[in-house]
Amino acid sequence: MSKNKNNKAVWSLRIKKNSSSIFKKVGSSIYVDKRLFKEDISGSIAHVEMLFKQKIISFKIKNKIIWGLNKIRNEIIKKKFNFKIEHEDIHMNIEKRLFEIIGEDAGFIHTARSRNDQVITDFKLWLRKSTDEIVKLLNTSIKIFLICADKNIKTIMPGFTHLKNAQPISFAHYLLAYVEMFQRDKKRFKNNLENLMENPLGVAAIAGTSFNIDRNFTTKKLKFNKPTKNSIDTVSDRDFVIDFLYAVSVCSLHMSRFAEEFIIWNSDAYKLIKLNDKIVTGSSIMPQKKNPDPLEFLRGKAGNSFGNLFSMLTILKGLPLSYFKDMQDDKELVFKSFDQLKYSLLILNDILKNFSANKKRMLELARSGNIVATDLADYMVRELQLPFRKSYEITSKIVNYAESKRKNLDEMDINELKKIEPKLNEDVLKIFDLGNSIKSKKSYGGTSFENIKKMINKYKKEIK
Repeated sequence: MSKNKNNKAVWSLRIKKNSSSIFKKVGSSIYVDKRLFKEDISGSIAHVEMLFKQKIISFKIKNKIIWGLNKIRNEIIKKKFNFKIEHEDIHMNIEKRLFEIIGEDAGFIHTARSRNDQVITDFKLWLRKSTDEIVKLLNTSIKIFLICADKNIKTIMPGFTHLKNAQPISFAHYLLAYVEMFQRDKKRFKNNLENLMENPLGVAAIAGTSFNIDRNFTTKKLKFNKPTKNSIDTVSDRDFVIDFLYAVSVCSLHMSRFAEEFIIWNSDAYKLIKLNDKIVTGSSIMPQKKNPDPLEFLRGKAGNSFGNLFSMLTILKGLPLSYFKDMQDDKELVFKSFDQLKYSLLILNDILKNFSANKKRMLELARSGNIVATDLADYMVRELQLPFRKSYEITSKIVNYAESKRKNLDEMDINELKKIEPKLNEDVLKIFDLGNSIKSKKSYGGTSFENIKKMINKYKKEIK
């Protein structure tokens, strides 16, 4: 085959005129999907091995094709491959190069398949590998959270609701809340793998093929669990794309929430944490500034993940079956979301390794706002046998009195307390101790120091 003939589109005999130059430019996806080259070549090798097994092609042709594909793989890895926009995508770039290497026998490679099933096969293989990579990164993040938590079991801070002091908690308990979030993220990505384990290869363009192919053979070769069941659904299915983009969005959301809290806590108003110089930047005009830019990166980039998910949902929302050019954007959306999540997790890990808790400030803030008021109400329910609403009312009066005297609850003496509730005795003063408050929260999932130690050990065992 001549070079000029090989450079023409495969449909050039049917469509007499060249595509408009602008559509050639925007219609090509090679600079996006070229990162699928390993998966494309692996899928093609499995396909031609199946064709030989089924006696559709000869042993000689099978070997020539596989030899050519391996040569192309090495060319791409060594950056000696010339990607051409006129060949549109990774599939045709590889096929055209195969023609240059082995000649007309390259034409057998596309027997009993279409780019429709080819691209989904490549995409699922890539997503399987990339999902595993994300899970490993999440495991690393969780391990670092656990290290931070282990160091801060006895670090007392105020728990916030509405950004107002609520109840005393261990800082480790706060950190473990994010371990739970990232554990769910990990589970979400792992669950997505199930839909990535159905083999699309062999359904061809829409209707299947008249060739006597063996889809179970390619399923085993490519390490899928089973072949897909409906050829129309297979080529039109992008649920696995939505699942991945959704999982990325939720994980990004969790990082954004963490970043927002750390930005607030690092502020001069709170001063609950301090960031190492490795994870701050300066100002072009204010010499004193140390800005939490990596945290702001995590918070801001979450919006891009949401946008990619919404873009994919919008593309699919009114799309009839089966394949349309609209779907070409799926890979770019996924690649962008994957890359961003990967870098975000790496940045998160750097942040976790380069911050310190201001334990003195955390304790100081925990001692303000009468955050043991709930403990007082609970005490009167247990010891005085009062209904909770009655004890709540009495506690409110005590808090009001304390505020009128510009005191915290732990600064009040028993005589002042008895003026409001005569049945109280000096034993009640113990509950105003922040450490005792935390120790008392022994209910499963609570903030007691013993609970936290057990949960850290539990997570460590699970993460291995």
